[in-house]
Amino acid sequence: MRFAGKVWRLLVGIKDGLVLVFMLLFFSALFAVLTARPSPASVRDGALLLALDGAIVEERTEVDPFAALLSGQAPMGEYQARDLVHALDKAAEDDRIDAVVLDLDRFVGGGQVHLQEVGEALDRVRAAQKPVLTYATAYTDDSMLLAAHASEVWVNPLGGAVVAGPGGERLYYAGLLDKLKVNARVYKVGEYKSAVEPYNSTGMSEPARENARALYATLWEEYRANMKKARPGADIERVTTQPVEWVTAARGDLATAALQAGLVDKLGSRADFEKRVVELVGDDEWGEGPNAYPHTTLATWLSDNPLPTKGKPIGVITVAGEIVDGDAGPGVAGGDRIAALLDEALDDDLAGLVVRVDSPGGSVLASEVIREAILRQKARKIPVAVSMANVAASGGYWVSTPADRIFAEPETITGSIGIFAVVPTFEETAAMIGVTTDGVRTTPLSGQPDFIGGFTPEADAMMQAFIENGYEDFLSRVGAARGMTRDQVDAVGQGRVWDGGTARQLRLVDEYGGMEEALAWTAAQAKLGDDWHVQYLGTQPSTYDTLLRQMLVGGSEDADMGGDVFARMARGQTAIVSQIAADGDRLLGARGAQAYCLACPPSKATQPRSTISETWLARILASVTG
Repeated sequence: MRFAGKVWRLLVGIKDGLVLVFMLLFFSALFAVLTARPSPASVRDGALLLALDGAIVEERTEVDPFAALLSGQAPMGEYQARDLVHALDKAAEDDRIDAVVLDLDRFVGGGQVHLQEVGEALDRVRAAQKPVLTYATAYTDDSMLLAAHASEVWVNPLGGAVVAGPGGERLYYAGLLDKLKVNARVYKVGEYKSAVEPYNSTGMSEPARENARALYATLWEEYRANMKKARPGADIERVTTQPVEWVTAARGDLATAALQAGLVDKLGSRADFEKRVVELVGDDEWGEGPNAYPHTTLATWLSDNPLPTKGKPIGVITVAGEIVDGDAGPGVAGGDRIAALLDEALDDDLAGLVVRVDSPGGSVLASEVIREAILRQKARKIPVAVSMANVAASGGYWVSTPADRIFAEPETITGSIGIFAVVPTFEETAAMIGVTTDGVRTTPLSGQPDFIGGFTPEADAMMQAFIENGYEDFLSRVGAARGMTRDQVDAVGQGRVWDGGTARQLRLVDEYGGMEEALAWTAAQAKLGDDWHVQYLGTQPSTYDTLLRQMLVGGSEDADMGGDVFARMARGQTAIVSQIAADGDRLLGARGAQAYCLACPPSKATQPRSTISETWLARILASVTG
């Protein structure tokens, strides 16, 4: 027995030792992951390779590894517009870069303002006598607008190019909600505030149609003008007004049709394209494949070209994505998170502040939290400018009101000064399955809100009064900021959406321009001369996040984002699943008063839900069936 005891203690000791070894290995590996640096490679003489496997965004979202694991899908690649512009401007002046290669084979798209900003940076590269080459199997609206700024546009012979233009249809759920006996109670102010229409209508109202028609006409006009300026030889009119005749003339060959219309310059495989790049920058004897060329990736190039830090700092706070209550983000504008970043910077002695807005709005409460935080910065007597990107509407305009100067582009979508709330009740659904309610009230508000028994008339009236008061608050904030009367703001409000050019005429915007113009104005107001630098407020992506993104996205050559023209167009429609999920969440999410723009286009980086069990329809059925 004594011998057996010794053997047992020996085995236990070995087990404990192995556990200790494995724990040391685990924590060593974890430390290596958390402290890893992205892209250890150095800059190489040759090409700057921008392989945009995803979307161009204002602010990159953090990767949630658990969500990616549960969904079984890699998150979409995201590229901040400001990073691309900075990288291209540095490439234009650096002798190590002989050419820029833009791989758009898996490019998803971006907002029109972002595409124009990156396109202008490509123009500056070409002005420095450096060629810009693009390649894709299929070009659609966004990738075509970006490629138009290249000196050589290549397309796979089995691919092509199609420009569809803005617009399309969206979903309306009134018929479904009627069948389910769900009562979507709508409270709103604004004749054009169409965000509630999917829940109480089977189609678009005439005011909403009028607004959308005017908005999309302007955006389409700007798109065609930008295309014509960047690529004068492209017959964009024939491509978009006579698509059948255009394709038929090329016997159905979309690649040849694109070549004949001047949308592209060369037909060739990827190997042909890479051979052409080798002619320009030389071959890479250490690279893989017969046509390897020396190149530097975006991550390496940005690491080698950090932003300057000399002079006084001008702070930049980003309000990107839907505005929501709490600490959400980045990539989503959590009101508490953004306010905390602004308050933390109160001790940074900022010489000025630029608020970069790319948001369709959202929570009124969160918008006000952000607005008040901006005002606390402004109380330091520093100049405050707002730079509007693709969208700064509803809550996005609410947070813009403290600015001394508002900059926007002609393609910017803004306005939508209105407010609403949607609350579902299930009294008819419950009655349909034999569930009724009864009880005793001491006041008209006892037991309210009652989502099963329904709202009392008094509760309904109070909700509408609350929304109307919120609209008056919106009008007063805009009026005080823009020097307009209540009625003047109401005349351009009512939930109506405006393009940047019209918004400027209506005094909602002060000046055309992007971030550079907003920063230059702020520096001038602060009398800084050239002695200043940009300080982005907020945490930069962690090394852990960067490594995860590289593992899940960066090396995903098999990612299901490529394909020919029809595959790309069809894949674009999968965003409808995300639309259903977002619409349902807005109905069932108990979000309170909202200043949100339905007419504003969704983010290109929105990921569709993977299963119907995650959607709002399942939540409705679950609430009905228990």
